[in-house]
Amino acid sequence: MIPVPSNTRVWLAAGVTDMRRGFNTLAAQAEQVLAEDPYSGHMFVFRGRRGDLLKIIWWDSQGACLFTKRLERGRFVWPAAKKGKVSLSPSQLSMLLEGIDWRTPQKTWRPLRTG
Repeated sequence: MIPVPSNTRVWLAAGVTDMRRGFNTLAAQAEQVLAEDPYSGHMFVFRGRRGDLLKIIWWDSQGACLFTKRLERGRFVWPAAKKGKVSLSPSQLSMLLEGIDWRTPQKTWRPLRTG
């Protein structure tokens, strides 16, 4: 798992992205389409057409990082919007990377009374 600092914002690029792109082209997409600074330290997540491949770019203040993950079975859960961006929490990113539906996480059981 990627160590995500607590103050890091995570942005999903809605729609489909060409997965042949590298850091520079994805950074340009984050800047132009998502209207965010790719060198801000935030994470930007992009998904391919088939839905089983995603790429994450971020600037860790020392250099450019590119993370790629492909699911052997299933697809990454993605917003239905065709364009724009969606903000995630670091825990939702964790669920996304595990192939779990991050949109409707189930709360754990809570006791009704103490003692």
